[in-house]
Amino acid sequence: MDLNYYDTLIAVAEDCPVDESAVPPAGRDGKKTIAAVQFEMLSGDPGGLTQEDVLFETWVRRQEGLGAVTEDERAELRARLFVKPQACLRASPLPKRYGWGLLFDARGRITLCPMESEDYRRIVDGSVPDVVVRRAMRSRRG
Repeated sequence: MDLNYYDTLIAVAEDCPVDESAVPPAGRDGKKTIAAVQFEMLSGDPGGLTQEDVLFETWVRRQEGLGAVTEDERAELRARLFVKPQACLRASPLPKRYGWGLLFDARGRITLCPMESEDYRRIVDGSVPDVVVRRAMRSRRG
């Protein structure tokens, strides 16, 4: 099953508390937050990762005691992770809390899109008809 989005912008949540994008804090006690892990991955490799890549890598990096794993073990872990339903990146703290849109290209690759950018505004306003806009999930019930 393909969990990726294509030609889609996950726009910031309606109840996002910031007016412009912000870099998430690193975390505490050496353990990075989900937001920090995802920001690090997506800003470090713009247009290089799919939603499935980000969800899997986020899970791997936050596992304690996993240690070094071989490529075969990683493939097995990934297959087992995606057997169960996973929350998509509409639930990510990046568009929910930190003001980052997630722009998926035709291949499903993600680029961060700051909410204050011209590209973000044009897409949300409907000036880019080939891109579907989906809002991130709200943090609070509305």
